Amino acid sequence: MPSEQVLATPVWNNRRLFSMIWPLIIEQVLAVTMGAADTVMVSSVGEFAVSGVNIVDNINNLLIIAFAALCTGGSVVVSQYIGRRDAENARAASRQLVYTVAAVSLVIMAVALTFRRPLIRLIYGRLDTDVMGAAQVYLLITALSFPMLACYNAAAALFRAVGNSKVTMRIALMVNIFNVGGNALFIFVFHLGVTGAALSTLIGRTAAAIVSMTLLIRGPRGPISLAGILKVCGAAPRYAHSMVRNILNVGIPSGLESSMFQIGRLLTQRIFTTFGTAAIAGNAIASVINAFSFMPGMAYGMALLTVVGQCIGAGDYEAARRNTVKIMKLSYATIFVTNLLIYIFMEQIIGIFHLSGEAHRYAKIFLQVHCISMVIGWPPSFALPNALRAAGDARYVMIVATITMWTIRVSAAYLLCYVVKIGPIGVWLAMGGDFVGRGVSYVLRWRSGKWQNKQVIS
Repeated sequence: MPSEQVLATPVWNNRRLFSMIWPLIIEQVLAVTMGAADTVMVSSVGEFAVSGVNIVDNINNLLIIAFAALCTGGSVVVSQYIGRRDAENARAASRQLVYTVAAVSLVIMAVALTFRRPLIRLIYGRLDTDVMGAAQVYLLITALSFPMLACYNAAAALFRAVGNSKVTMRIALMVNIFNVGGNALFIFVFHLGVTGAALSTLIGRTAAAIVSMTLLIRGPRGPISLAGILKVCGAAPRYAHSMVRNILNVGIPSGLESSMFQIGRLLTQRIFTTFGTAAIAGNAIASVINAFSFMPGMAYGMALLTVVGQCIGAGDYEAARRNTVKIMKLSYATIFVTNLLIYIFMEQIIGIFHLSGEAHRYAKIFLQVHCISMVIGWPPSFALPNALRAAGDARYVMIVATITMWTIRVSAAYLLCYVVKIGPIGVWLAMGGDFVGRGVSYVLRWRSGKWQNKQVIS
């Protein structure tokens, strides 16, 4: 265990935790609502449109992992500097995060625009002509939003690092208004179908980037201020190797972990294409609905990055342990309630999406499996790892996630679907097994205390 003197530890009492967590939960609800709004409104065009949008969303998730992981690394570094009461280095790290994610996102956008059709073919193989057409259009337009999404994600990570989650919640609300309003206009008035859904996403992300970056540049000069970042000339260096290295030490393992997760997820998603459009559509709708089931857990995971990061920056490992236990208990409680409600009202919720009878049946079976597995294993497998990352133990998280992904989720999915021959439900059963496998590994790591020997900032 580190022996450095404990600094002025940030006070994370119940009131302050609640003040940070409830906006995060609402923000996650709004983020999922935006995806659900796209799917519900596009479903009026046809199942081919739903399938095309879902396919591209999966590919987009893989492509944007790089700057999403960098934002995680930046959040940890800035949180620890804030916990140490080092505002100057917190601001320096904030600048480096924005520079880095902006550059990476431009490269990823260029790749997506240039190779959009080969990417779809590589991952999903042969698709129906109408599904392929919808997917290509949606990928073309949404790829243009990657730099805007990257800048917004960086800004949101910085606001969360200082504990100000209300700002990102308000921006998320604004984005949803743009998205739902844009969908209504482009899909139902101008009849643009998938193109309309993509355009509203592009507009919403652009607005979010402009507002969030403006607040950081022109707002009060606090520990996450970006004042002067747009100046061409100045004495401040534009690239700080040590800061970027600290961000990458957390960001690269997180990015590799997320990449393996998305690649494995795409490989298992490809299974649904072999069972027909109804299976693809049923999986797409089940995926949209199950996103609501883990949104509280995502919020608690984000809170852990900030709380544990600040506590460790101050050198108070006991506070890090105490707050982690508290947040994990809340995560279990809320995920149980959320999944219970989804299970009870499952029939009515699926009915919103206008599916065929076969696709409706698939969606219901998938969700039944998922609700049960979520309550059993999701909090320790996806929320707790953020406490380990905040301590600098991102490499262990990456190794465990990679092993369980390939040995449980991917391998078991193909075995259950094609050898045991239980059909596409095997994918969702394998997913539940993955939750349990990685969750047990992370709990054991946390209890061992080895994360206390890691170091992010010097």
